[in-house]
Amino acid sequence: MSNELSPGTIETAVLATLEKRADGASICPSEVARALFPDDETRWRAVMPQVRAVAAAMARSGRLRISRHGVTLSPDQLGDGPIRLHRGKAP
Repeated sequence: MSNELSPGTIETAVLATLEKRADGASICPSEVARALFPDDETRWRAVMPQVRAVAAAMARSGRLRISRHGVTLSPDQLGDGPIRLHRGKAP
């Protein structure tokens, strides 16, 4: 069974997860992956690179802000460390 999901499916999950939080709150990309595959740790872990890639694309368009330890990151320089996803300015 493939772990490939469409970018649109992941984007919808990112926005839905953020919508459940207060306006200034952030989420972990793993929350999105777990929402997509709630009963399958192997699959949600496998989809994490896709979730991060979609989040980076959303940040490039202004729909998300990505941070690490409170510092905004360039979507092109996320590295492998932990990141947080915040609502962006663009609709």
